[in-house]
Amino acid sequence: MPAPAIEFRDLTFAYTGHPDSLKNISFSLQRGSRTALVGPNGAGKTTLLLMCNGTLRPTTGEVLVGGEPIQYGSRQLREVRRKVGMVFQNSDSQLFAPTVYQDVAFGPLNLGLGEDEIRQAVSDALFAVGLTGYERRPPHHLSGGEKKRAAIAGVLAMKPEILIFDEPTSSLDPAGAAEIMDLLEEINQQGVTILLSTHDVELAYSWADDVVLIEGGEILTHGPPGSVFCDADLMRRAHLTQPAVLSLHHHLACRGIMKESDPPAGLLEMAQRIEEMAVTTPKIHAPAPIYLIDCSNGLDETLRSLMTTVSPLRIGVMGTTAKRHLAGAEISADFTYGVIDASILHALRQETVVIVTSGGMIDRVHKRILEFSEESTIPLSLCPVGGDNTAEKV
Repeated sequence: MPAPAIEFRDLTFAYTGHPDSLKNISFSLQRGSRTALVGPNGAGKTTLLLMCNGTLRPTTGEVLVGGEPIQYGSRQLREVRRKVGMVFQNSDSQLFAPTVYQDVAFGPLNLGLGEDEIRQAVSDALFAVGLTGYERRPPHHLSGGEKKRAAIAGVLAMKPEILIFDEPTSSLDPAGAAEIMDLLEEINQQGVTILLSTHDVELAYSWADDVVLIEGGEILTHGPPGSVFCDADLMRRAHLTQPAVLSLHHHLACRGIMKESDPPAGLLEMAQRIEEMAVTTPKIHAPAPIYLIDCSNGLDETLRSLMTTVSPLRIGVMGTTAKRHLAGAEISADFTYGVIDASILHALRQETVVIVTSGGMIDRVHKRILEFSEESTIPLSLCPVGGDNTAEKV
């Protein structure tokens, strides 16, 4: 069995004078794979990527490329960077020559290729990224998407075995981002191993074969997108939301409409399943109540009483005041964004919900739940509760 394209073994790293940015990192990428390194901003994604071609050297542990540990001498690093090409998040930091041709030719020139070989390498790379005819254009005159393509061409011209991308779609409009991802898929089909970092869970779910979830410099899990993103608790630990299609599937599964163990591979498969469901829709059970606590004057014992008497109970918190009160009471919320819609979905799953908020958000909760009940014809029970522990149905 061939060695992995890249392997990280017990890797740690700390910038001078700072605590560890990476802690005990161990995982590998198989040759020809498409892997997404997913985590929130500050999780350590860029730092880890910079280890892949020797830009940064681990404090402890090692990085292997093609089964061989990276050596940090200038000659050895030059060989590693021929195999491992990296495209940075900000293309402007990678484009520096007066023309696109000179920029793309820089790598092959440093490899010591002859003039004809350089010309051919540049021509092939620009054709691959759709920039043929841009040879004489100044890079700073290009659009954001064109700059990203030119940066990719500069790496492709060196014919790497592995491509590393740091947030490849950042600063691009949706159409430009889709074009870049199509290009990465085409490159991967040619046998190139690709590792990219992103906090875009939708992108990672639809594109990657493997997902590495990272938070606080530690790997939380590594596996297929379905198994990684279906773990709601793990996603909360990583401060990320589930891809929309998986979140929808999860809520439908909890209501007995779909099978929890068989998440859809993408939007097309989800649409097909919904179409099949339309033929035989199971009986919908009555939703659980949604309790509403106004914490404008602080938290009383109502919430703790619900926590001890109701199971399962989900807690949503809206607004700075409410979050401050919950933090002071050392109570963890199940969701802190998209709270009203999340509460409705959990209620439909027959899981009791309590929303803690204050001020004008109270009216917003009433309005949204009333709108949903009227539009769906599903009667939801909103129960404002106070210090006397009484409930008034809305």
